[in-house]
Amino acid sequence: MLASYQRGLRHGLPIALGYLSVSFAFGIQATSLGLTPLQAVMISFFNVTSAGQLAGLQLMAAGAGLAEMALTQLTINLRYALMSLSLSQKLDSSMTLPHRLLLSFCNTDEVFVVASQQPGKVGRAYLYGLTNGPFLGWVLGTLLGTLAGGFLPAAVTEALGIAIYGMFIAIVLPPFRRSREVRAVVLVAVAMSCLISLWPVLSFISDGFRIILCAVAASALGAWLMPRPFEEEPADEQEAL
Repeated sequence: MLASYQRGLRHGLPIALGYLSVSFAFGIQATSLGLTPLQAVMISFFNVTSAGQLAGLQLMAAGAGLAEMALTQLTINLRYALMSLSLSQKLDSSMTLPHRLLLSFCNTDEVFVVASQQPGKVGRAYLYGLTNGPFLGWVLGTLLGTLAGGFLPAAVTEALGIAIYGMFIAIVLPPFRRSREVRAVVLVAVAMSCLISLWPVLSFISDGFRIILCAVAASALGAWLMPRPFEEEPADEQEAL
């Protein structure tokens, strides 16, 4: 079990280093919007989600209500439920319900990809090792960002404040270039967001609900007009099931 945990730690180290830099930018932006270092660190401690935390910051700064906040977070983070369902097919018998609940808290995009690529089943020792590093990197990076924001020059903090947006672009760009469907959905969402922002008739829609409307509408339109064709499993795989 110790060997599995150590292997998970090694696999999670690159993720932890990446999270350290991204959460550093989040910490800077949080303090620039008026949050205290403790508040920013608590957000990262209880929410390991870069996109959700950034959207939450903007909504808090805009004085959004709890319903708007909840719906925005549900829309942005719904993918984690789907990833957890997929990953559950690879878990061994050591992953009892309490461990599943605890580890699902840190089942991020990168953790999901690494765990899914492991041969055979994965157990709790490996997953604890895989998630411990990224979690610590996320919280530590946020703390360092909040502290650095107090003494770094304004030009530097403003530049670092947009680093998290660069991360989002880096996430979207590869599938955007490969997939015609993804390109269409992204462009429709961008067009809808611009329309809501620029059309005075729709100016009453807040930023949070604009994210919800654009994401859900563009995804639904893409699923309707460009459905993924059903792929039958090979005969040998069906027999194995």
